[in-house]
Amino acid sequence: MVMDIGDERVSVSWEDNESVKELKELASSGLSVSMSMYGGFEQVGSLGQSITRNDKQITTEAGDIVLYSGNQLVVFYGSNSWSYTRLGKINLSQDELKDLLSNGDVRITLSLE
Repeated sequence: MVMDIGDERVSVSWEDNESVKELKELASSGLSVSMSMYGGFEQVGSLGQSITRNDKQITTEAGDIVLYSGNQLVVFYGSNSWSYTRLGKINLSQDELKDLLSNGDVRITLSLE
């Protein structure tokens, strides 16, 4: 599965769990998520439906991709502690992530190569 943030393709290391398997099914026909800045450290957007969740209390760091409440995709360019399901990690530096994610709302597209 590949992720584009706006027009930029980013390298992601995906978790091996049921949530990611279901996300791949959604991405098979192209999944576009309108993301909104929240809290000065993350972008959040609705998947439009719920998928399997296995929430655990974690402290995120820049690049973490998580599922919140079973139906919200969250991408971090900062850090937060909350109960999430891990989905993956974007392989970029914190500065690169800030440049991509901290300057207003973005659109994230998930698709299969």
